[in-house]
Amino acid sequence: MAKIIAIHSYKGGTGKTLLSLNLAALYANRGKNVCLFDLDFRAPSLQSILKAKSTEYWINDYLNGVCDIKKILVDVSKTYAKRGSLLVGFANPSTEAIREMSAKDRKWEMKALGRLLSLKNSLLNDMHFDYIIFDTSPGLQYSSINAIVSADLVLVVSGMDISDIKGTQRMIDELYDLFEKKTGLLMNKVFANFLTTKGHRQELAKKLVNNSSLPLVDMVPCFCDILRSGGTVVFSNENPDHPFVKILDRVATTIDTL
Repeated sequence: MAKIIAIHSYKGGTGKTLLSLNLAALYANRGKNVCLFDLDFRAPSLQSILKAKSTEYWINDYLNGVCDIKKILVDVSKTYAKRGSLLVGFANPSTEAIREMSAKDRKWEMKALGRLLSLKNSLLNDMHFDYIIFDTSPGLQYSSINAIVSADLVLVVSGMDISDIKGTQRMIDELYDLFEKKTGLLMNKVFANFLTTKGHRQELAKKLVNNSSLPLVDMVPCFCDILRSGGTVVFSNENPDHPFVKILDRVATTIDTL
């Protein structure tokens, strides 16, 4: 069944964008038609990661009502999809655009929400995409809440940082019950000895996993080679036998069952 997936986190640095991109490429390599959107307007990065040329229109323009959704889609299938298709909507990375998006008021955000909600008809129903994946802004920005409201399913990503663990728990307790969305928790950059080592950070993380009202989708270990790549490698394509990709394949299957 076609669906919209929002990938969210309490704070930046959790690996959310890397997970979004590799998950999108993995679905495309399964033969699915996928749209990936960079909705992290305060720190857009997908264009630089994919080394894509500047486009005439951005997702900012679509949300501003300047253009149709088809105008912003960049087809990267030849490079990043072996069987299906992968199209990307980039956020404008210019300083001026980041400043402009940060200054948007609630009235504008309500109109932007309507534009996001319309994607279900235009992309899933009319253009027959199988998945739309939102790489959201971290935290409780209006743009991230809009993405969550527009999605069919939300994947909440938490790292092992103490502030991230505590913030993620608060966000789950105070916010996610209000959305009534299918939601799963993904622990990323998990220490290899997470289950056996004792310590304050490990105990907090175990508490988050064990006490969360969200189902645990998976735990992704901290891979040194992924950290060394600096987020520039799409492992789903360049190293499909990597353990990280094997875990993501499992994550993709679990998401489809939520």
